[in-house]
Amino acid sequence: MTHEHSEFYGNDSKAAPAFATAVLAGLSKQQKTLPCEFFYDARGSELFEAITALPEYYPTRTETAILTQYAPEIAAGTPPGAILVEFGSGSSVKTEILLRALKGLSAYVPVDVSSSALALARDRLIRHFPDLRVHGVEGDFRAGLTLPVELSGKPRLGFFPGSTIGNFTPIKAARLLQVFARNLGHGARLIIGVDLLKDEGRLVSAYDDAAGVTAAFNLNLLERANRELGADFDIAGFGHKAIFNRSLGRIEMHLVSRTRQSVTVLGRSFAFGPGETIHTENSHKYTVAGFYNLTRGAGWIPTRVWTDADDLFSVHELVLKA
Repeated sequence: MTHEHSEFYGNDSKAAPAFATAVLAGLSKQQKTLPCEFFYDARGSELFEAITALPEYYPTRTETAILTQYAPEIAAGTPPGAILVEFGSGSSVKTEILLRALKGLSAYVPVDVSSSALALARDRLIRHFPDLRVHGVEGDFRAGLTLPVELSGKPRLGFFPGSTIGNFTPIKAARLLQVFARNLGHGARLIIGVDLLKDEGRLVSAYDDAAGVTAAFNLNLLERANRELGADFDIAGFGHKAIFNRSLGRIEMHLVSRTRQSVTVLGRSFAFGPGETIHTENSHKYTVAGFYNLTRGAGWIPTRVWTDADDLFSVHELVLKA
């Protein structure tokens, strides 16, 4: 639940077949899974907005505060005529903090699979920054990126906030950073938000709040399957659980079957035992040194890092050799 800036697959029609494939494949595994990228339909997006305002959920407000405080430092060194490329831009809200500090940009390039998210972000940013050129790129940030021809050869600054990197296993996170390196090119910089390893109680409460909003957010995956795929999940028959997997350094979110039951999805039946779970999300947490090791292995050079006073969250600057 850290990809707050990025709607991997929202309400766009292209999500339907991908969602169906993912649900059938995930429920067929020994450890049943549902991919976290499908959290963000209209209802899921509303619930996540509510989560970001909860007292237990520190990442959004902490990263926003870091960006607000250090935006001039982060922007320093960005040459005139550079382009800002945001991977998985979603609504681009945090981007506005950087845009106010970045002077002389050639363009802002949001990358998102959701055409509606791109359109909304473009309209809002043009109202706030009337002189800004916005070139939305519809596509998956995990794949190769083709920039508009008129932007080729310009210095590039990448932006990947929200600690979305934590939703990937370290191996897949390193591969993603390699994709970013290829997309941005030699001499580029990348600003990336990373949630930090901390007290287990603080972590668990951030993903299992007292008001039950995160539980509703997690259970909405089942409701989405019922709405869009004609599944027959008994929502009351499942509960929400967040655990800290210390050996892997990550928070895991699960949906737990309360009873022995059977669920039908697109004509296929799936049996659940009492206490059996559907693993819906991982959110890996890093030390600064641990994240440095990951980035170096992916070809990046870590240069600067900004954190809050309580060391809850970090914003890193990475560079590629020119």
